[in-house]
Amino acid sequence: MTATTEPASGTTRQTNLNFVWLEITGKCQLECVHCYAESGPDGTHGVMESSDWLGVIDQCADLGVQMVQFIDGEPTLHPDLALLVEYALDQGLEVEVFSNLVHVSDRMWDTFTRPGVRLACSWYTTDPKQHLLITRRNTHARTKANITKAIAHGVPLRAGIIGMLDDQNVQAATAELEALGVADVGVDHLRQVGRGIRDRDATVAELCGNCGDGVLAIGPNGAVWPCVFTRWMPVGNVQDTALADVLAGQELARRTAELQDAFGVSPSGCNPNCNPTCAPHRCEPTCAPSCAPANCNPTCSPKCGPSCSPCAPDGRCWPYFQ
Repeated sequence: MTATTEPASGTTRQTNLNFVWLEITGKCQLECVHCYAESGPDGTHGVMESSDWLGVIDQCADLGVQMVQFIDGEPTLHPDLALLVEYALDQGLEVEVFSNLVHVSDRMWDTFTRPGVRLACSWYTTDPKQHLLITRRNTHARTKANITKAIAHGVPLRAGIIGMLDDQNVQAATAELEALGVADVGVDHLRQVGRGIRDRDATVAELCGNCGDGVLAIGPNGAVWPCVFTRWMPVGNVQDTALADVLAGQELARRTAELQDAFGVSPSGCNPNCNPTCAPHRCEPTCAPSCAPANCNPTCSPKCGPSCSPCAPDGRCWPYFQ
């Protein structure tokens, strides 16, 4: 992945970076047993000030990024989320906020209903007791109520179900979401990263193989990773390095090559492990839609994140992560 040379004033650099996760906080009301970021009530907003995030958003826009996703702990707990979302919109970026939807203020509903903003959330079960086991908080009813409210407000919303309990009825959970009016539902399995680790350390085996391919993640400490799951693979830090220089850096090139080698990606970008029956909303973790039939958008990026809905109605990819 490389960036072009410094552009003339008022122009945009052209790179293949088109999606960036902005992990603006490690704080969350929940303590989900599978959380890749190990966030919770004791988490912090890190060392990145709001002014730092505004600068990152500027760099993303300058580099030709199409969409940013505010994620990590619970982004609605960051005092300046509305400001950051609205600034990103003003810079011409599309925005998705990945929220647990436990609590949404009137101010945030006003922001979520702005054109260009989407919501995403995790969902687990129709059973509040199972929800409590997974999230360690009794918030099933509140999240369900806010899903209903988002649909009523006309906010584009997708939900992802993570199967991790032996008796977890994923089909019933999917049907419940669809009955609430959620048209975009993805399903993923437990990934052993962060608190999701059960019987092995986090390795590339937990990944989809397309990390760093048109995507990057930036954490509350400024660290840059090929994706939110690759926290053991830092490729730079926006606190001391411009994002364009991270893109052009040797560390990102080395990590990208390492991932391509691990997943057997050919120079053409086609993953030989691609599921030939791959279809929207049902990509296998190792599937790259560029290899799939025409019903998958070959330019969709991230090509296939865990439980990624690779081809949204407008042809964009709405990545889903736990």
